[in-house]
Amino acid sequence: MSVYPPDGTPDPRPPLRRRLAELRGPQVPPRPLDARALAALAANPGCRRRALLDGAGVDKNRLAEALGSPASFGQSQFAIVRGNSFEARVKADGGRELIRLLAEHRSGPALPAPVPGEVLLPDLTAIGPEGRAARTSLALREATEAGAWALLDHPMLALEVAGTPAFLEPDAVVVRPDGRWTVVEIKSFPMVDGTADAAKVGAAARQAAVYVLALERIAGLVEGAAVDHSVLLVCPKDFSNLPTAASVDIRRQRSVTRRQLDRLTRVEELAEDLAEGTCFDPERPREELTAAVESVSAAYAPECLAACELAFHCRERARAEGSVTALGRSVRGELGALTTVAEALEAAGSLPAGEPTDPTAEALRRAARLRAEALAEAAARPRPPAAGTAAAPDSPEVP
Repeated sequence: MSVYPPDGTPDPRPPLRRRLAELRGPQVPPRPLDARALAALAANPGCRRRALLDGAGVDKNRLAEALGSPASFGQSQFAIVRGNSFEARVKADGGRELIRLLAEHRSGPALPAPVPGEVLLPDLTAIGPEGRAARTSLALREATEAGAWALLDHPMLALEVAGTPAFLEPDAVVVRPDGRWTVVEIKSFPMVDGTADAAKVGAAARQAAVYVLALERIAGLVEGAAVDHSVLLVCPKDFSNLPTAASVDIRRQRSVTRRQLDRLTRVEELAEDLAEGTCFDPERPREELTAAVESVSAAYAPECLAACELAFHCRERARAEGSVTALGRSVRGELGALTTVAEALEAAGSLPAGEPTDPTAEALRRAARLRAEALAEAAARPRPPAAGTAAAPDSPEVP
């Protein structure tokens, strides 16, 4: 595949950027990574398929549709509009309500309460994500040196993932007078009596952990700056549209996310293993796309159904191959070297006497014996009469 434009002039892009553009398709713009996708990627670092497609900026939603297995998750238009409306209310009037909530839930030493109108609101507009990221870094430095409250609305942060830059946009970052930076996550799910849905809070914490990692890269270059490992989660109070907040400690999520992202294979290494001409352009024929996708190994698990657009395609393939990964990570871990359902069923059967066995096979055979005994006992037990029927009389009926 040629790396030169049609007019014959050399392509000025770096070799890796050229290679990733070839994988996407010559006319397909890259789909930027967001914190939600990075959190899902970190939760499954062994999936080379997702690492390559996300690193190359492939639109997995369009790719899944082209493969005939479209994703069925995502927010409805109503939920998006409601979330945007709630976020606008929280940030209204120069972020007064947001700063008040942060002042109430701040950790560390006591600080003077922010005075309305004195909170810095830096302008973060710039050209392109690289320009916005540079402008955000400068605004964080200036706000820290000023020693005052500052609110950065939708800043742009940069984080290198598997050798490629990812640009992230948190809802807000607040700079405190003591130089601490706090990530703010604004969600539209309710917080009833001070408690929110644990699964949704966990997802928000994993997403915020990615922002914290990106902020730490900048804070390391700014004197007196530090990133707070407790993020402010802002949600509607009870079933109203009034905001309330809670401080969420994300130190565990941050450590796990950093470790998992460090384990990701670099994108250039994944791209080197592909055949020349491999392309994930959704406009390609389905057979060609299927072959391209299957040329990269995946690590499917049922949890992927809530986090990856290609989950239905990968599940179908895992079931067709009889892979035990379709049964869940816990089952896969228990089965050890047995990677298919057929192998597990074969191991559960009896073996000739004296043949060496491994502990996993012995445990499967014991489970099979217990299951057979339980079924035999249940079959021998007399069954009660079906509902709505009378028991047989001991004597003939009298007309």
